[in-house]
Amino acid sequence: MEIIKTELEGLLIIKPEVYEDERGYFFESYNREKFLKAGIDVKFVQDNESKSRKGVVRGLHLQTPPFEQGKLVRVMRGSVLDVAVDIRKNSPTYGKWAAIELSGKNKWMYWIPPGFAHGFATLEDETIFFYKCTNVFNKDSERYFLWNDPDINIDWGITDPVVSDRDRMAPRFRDFVSPF
Repeated sequence: MEIIKTELEGLLIIKPEVYEDERGYFFESYNREKFLKAGIDVKFVQDNESKSRKGVVRGLHLQTPPFEQGKLVRVMRGSVLDVAVDIRKNSPTYGKWAAIELSGKNKWMYWIPPGFAHGFATLEDETIFFYKCTNVFNKDSERYFLWNDPDINIDWGITDPVVSDRDRMAPRFRDFVSPF
């Protein structure tokens, strides 16, 4: 398992070692010992899965303390452009974003610690997105901001996306008061 740091402190790309043969493939999608060695000392308490058609954007979402979540995300089928935005107000990269293409083929994962907003754009039909969370979902702690906010200026790589009404009407990032 290769764990790669990104330009946003704490945000990590995880490339598992995939063993393939004529039967198919095998890989470890989580190994506590290896994660501990990389400084990821967390306890996962909830797994989530979504299926989306091509061109869907979900995000940018987060949960506030005491229900903040770290997320280990991956794609089981299809592909996404996965985006994380640093919302830690004392971070030198506050308001900056990073993105990576995750797919069922590359089997890469993204570790998104608390203090980041998260979203993704699906690049293929029938994309299945899976993530492990370090805290349970709490509706009252849920926050979000505009997926295409010009102050953040994320290049989602798609035109005319399918976006939920909630995400389309989300507040601007400049009006967001970070609890992190």
